[in-house]
Amino acid sequence: MGRIHPEIYFFGAGVAEGRAEMRNLLGGKGANLAEMARLKLPVPPGFTISTKVCNYFYDHGHKYPKGLTEGVAKSVARVEKALGRKFGDAKNPLLVSVRSGARVSMPGMMDTVLNLGLTDETVKGLEEISGNPRFAWDSYRRFCQMFGDVVLKLKPENKNDPDPFEEIIDHKKATRGVKNDTDLNVDDLQELVSEFRALIRSRVGRDIPQDPREQLWMAIGAVFDSWHNDRAITYRKINNIPGDWGTAVTVQSMVFGNLGDDCATGVAFTRDPGTGEKGIYGEYLPNAQGEDVVAGIRTGRQISVKAGREWARRAGIDEAERAAQYPTLEESFPEVYKQLLQISARLEKHFRDTQDMEFTVERNRLFMLQTRNGKRTAQAAVRIAVDMADEKLIDRKTALKRVEPEQLEQFLHPRLDPSSKKHVIARGLPASPGAVNGEVVFSADEAVAVAEAGRKVILVRLETSPEDIHGMQVAEGILTARGGMTSHAAVVARGMGKSCVAGVSALEIDYGAGTVSANGAVIRRGEYITLDGSAGEVIEGRVPTVEPEMPSYFKKFLSWADAVRKLGVRANADTPDDATIARDFGAEGIGLCRTEHMFFDPERISAVREMIMAENAQQRGRALARILPMQREDFVGILKAMQGLPVTIRLLDPPLHEFIPHADNELRELAAKIGTTLEHLKQVRQSLFEVNPMLGHR
Repeated sequence: MGRIHPEIYFFGAGVAEGRAEMRNLLGGKGANLAEMARLKLPVPPGFTISTKVCNYFYDHGHKYPKGLTEGVAKSVARVEKALGRKFGDAKNPLLVSVRSGARVSMPGMMDTVLNLGLTDETVKGLEEISGNPRFAWDSYRRFCQMFGDVVLKLKPENKNDPDPFEEIIDHKKATRGVKNDTDLNVDDLQELVSEFRALIRSRVGRDIPQDPREQLWMAIGAVFDSWHNDRAITYRKINNIPGDWGTAVTVQSMVFGNLGDDCATGVAFTRDPGTGEKGIYGEYLPNAQGEDVVAGIRTGRQISVKAGREWARRAGIDEAERAAQYPTLEESFPEVYKQLLQISARLEKHFRDTQDMEFTVERNRLFMLQTRNGKRTAQAAVRIAVDMADEKLIDRKTALKRVEPEQLEQFLHPRLDPSSKKHVIARGLPASPGAVNGEVVFSADEAVAVAEAGRKVILVRLETSPEDIHGMQVAEGILTARGGMTSHAAVVARGMGKSCVAGVSALEIDYGAGTVSANGAVIRRGEYITLDGSAGEVIEGRVPTVEPEMPSYFKKFLSWADAVRKLGVRANADTPDDATIARDFGAEGIGLCRTEHMFFDPERISAVREMIMAENAQQRGRALARILPMQREDFVGILKAMQGLPVTIRLLDPPLHEFIPHADNELRELAAKIGTTLEHLKQVRQSLFEVNPMLGHR
């Protein structure tokens, strides 16, 4: 069968009209779905509308190119034929997801609608064919919630208020005396659908359409619209992504992870995105849909038994309790786990990079919904690049290109001083490494305001959402009460190189009171906490840090860079300690040793001040006699550290007025030392003032 429309690409059911190399046209999601279909992996059929349509959509007043309406209708019919279901049919309904997809990963920044095609009539058909009324109404309430949020733009009345749909769900759970969404029964879910739609009508002034085709076109338009929502624009600015790239839209048949206990959904990485360790890594939820995992509303379970045991150890849960209450995918779905291992190895070998995969298990059958190159921390990026080169998956030059220069800088960041006392108030998941501290803030806007005032902040949220992106960008670290290693907070923090501790279930956050409490400790807005993103610890107050240690794979990576680079690298270093650190990092000498920087120590600055303010040779000689041994000792230490490598020394070249005290009490002390008056020193200081230090008195 030939192509239906020039800007529509079908995939699945033995067909793949696109391929991985077409990501500029199909977005990363559409291109990789097509590639997985090409590899004959279990991909639900669907089609992708290209990024060209997105640009046309904006250039032509939200209209579509000629023939697209008919092309989408024919593509839906093609999916219907592949699955034997009908879109909008009351007896055997086809449901679809409508998802965005830029050419580079923008996690959570644009919009998605799941379970599209449900109406008051088709939900009955879904009940019938599934034999599971609870599943049908759970899917319908999810659709109403997402359509209301994404398409009809129903948001909290105040920016920092909770999600209105989640408030209704929380109230329902409280009324029924249950803890989880999965504990709500069919009657509860039917009531939620009615309450959601009543909320939508009261706030938006219209109901959710009962025509699935109208739903589809409204959702396609909403996803294209999301390319220019605030959070997507902010993310593009942060990551230097051009605004004219546009997003593709992928329409894909639904598979269901919320049909019952033989169903699940999850996110998995082919290597640990935090450390780079090889082996499948991720989280899943039984009887759930994908948004439950990435939104962090429920804390995910681990994929492998090994990871499950490590998670339990950190959480203080014994192995018997873990196996009973938090079984891993490997334990609950052993055949699916084996298949996922095989697919993950095949995808990593095919794409020659760590893969971030989304999957669903429907009645013990595995479906792959997405694969993309996984976001990772700086530590993981270097380790993965080195390991893949050693495994002959990539060559060394490719390995070097896999790591951004800014990521190497993150190896220089401090870690907590192991000898310091610390009061750990709670533990969660080590979602993104690094030791940081800052003032507690509870909203993204507050984080920006405090950061712009020059103070460090830790953003504390129940769970982050894409709307928090601007606050996450300025925060030192992120702390969430919900979510796991693949939640929005964790993925975005790793991509930004921010420390993150997620899924701290002990936290009680009161946005209104501006407090976060755990295990008896109460931290108020503006008070300091420390996060250890490597250990998953939340610590009261500020804990001192120490310089990081360089792992062997980091040194190996730098040696590969040395072998191909053309530029020599020298350091700016003004003390023996600085010179030693520079040499340890591979500097081939010192390009600039600034003599004046040797004298900023309080014990030394007074001697330099005496020299500058001296009024005769005798006074200046006394000051120089104090300075000489200090400077000689420094130069000996610097030259020893450099082990014969070149050192370029700039002779004393200070903007003189910057060395003179400004406070009267300091001037009085200096006047007493050199035998003069306060007023006289003020006059001398004024005479030495340099308007342009680059051309001043030397």
